[in-house]
Amino acid sequence: MANRKLRYGMVGGGQNAFIGAVHRLAANLDGQIELVAGAFSSDAKNSVTTGEQLFLNPARVYASYAEMAEREAALPPEERIDFVSIVTPNFLHAPVATAFLKKGFHVVCDKPMTLTLKEAKALREVVRKSGKVFALTHNYTGYPMVKEARELVRTGKLGKILKVVAEYPQGWLLDKIESEGQKQASWRLDPKKAGSSSCVGDIGTHAENLGRYITGLQIEELCAEFTSFIPGRKLEDDANMLIRYQGGAKGVLHCSQISCGEENNLNIRVYGTLGALAWHQEHPNELKFIPKGEPARIIRRGNGYVSDVAKKFTRLPFGHPEAFIEAFANIYLEAVAAIRANIAGKKETFDHPTVDDGVEGVAFIETCVKSAASGKWTKFPKL
Repeated sequence: MANRKLRYGMVGGGQNAFIGAVHRLAANLDGQIELVAGAFSSDAKNSVTTGEQLFLNPARVYASYAEMAEREAALPPEERIDFVSIVTPNFLHAPVATAFLKKGFHVVCDKPMTLTLKEAKALREVVRKSGKVFALTHNYTGYPMVKEARELVRTGKLGKILKVVAEYPQGWLLDKIESEGQKQASWRLDPKKAGSSSCVGDIGTHAENLGRYITGLQIEELCAEFTSFIPGRKLEDDANMLIRYQGGAKGVLHCSQISCGEENNLNIRVYGTLGALAWHQEHPNELKFIPKGEPARIIRRGNGYVSDVAKKFTRLPFGHPEAFIEAFANIYLEAVAAIRANIAGKKETFDHPTVDDGVEGVAFIETCVKSAASGKWTKFPKL
């Protein structure tokens, strides 16, 4: 096991990019990782400037991801990166990940993993053949109270799961800001860069993944409705899904980016035969648990009564809020542990989203797109 900081490089995340800076903050939080290289933008000048701002060696700041993969692989083992973090728009995820995996690097990648299910399955094969770690940043699974919710389900406290309600409303696309050159809006609403879906691909996948992570339920079929409320948009800005899970449970999932006044209100409610739970991302340090026939209980992060799993991913004592960056950092923490174990030749399981979660997520997007186009219930594909 590498007795040192792991070295990583980043593809994407240049000036004016939101998520790249979040990744860097999260990766730095526990002192396990060091950023040493990057191809931060398709604009070479942007990449150089970003590298300067991050105080990187100019020789390790590259004009393209292909150059970066090639030149990093040529460096001595004690100098080259251990893994790459991919924070580009969606259409680049598959080619960048494939390039680095084939050069022998581990990968941390933003979601959705690829544009199509065919691409996702192909990337899964590359990961399997490489023997490298692939971690997907479904960061909301990193919250301690989400892990506590999963433990409640896993240990039978809710009984048999009957219904899952997951919501992810935002309001930032209520105005047509993409026509004003707003970068984050522009690529997310461009089919060439975002894929066949905008709202579901961007945030609906988080809601679906959260439900699957907490409950372990697999989708059997779904019925989706897409709407583009803002004229001129090629992709949806609002979506509603009814879900039938294997085993008989039912689900309701909606995601929206035109919901006036909403900020980032991801939330989930799970109802079982013995109890229910509710968690809200905007109030992440609390989990509501309602045992059947008893008063509701509020479980708070950092207390001695929470599960060992929740304790493992908690950094601060109770009363000192932990939130988005810490949850993101928990994905990196487990990915780094997995990479260290891989370097040491150990086969262990770690609690981070994998390439299989990536395939599931892209399958969810494609199934929603097909259902919305046909107006019919659509079977979830075999993966």
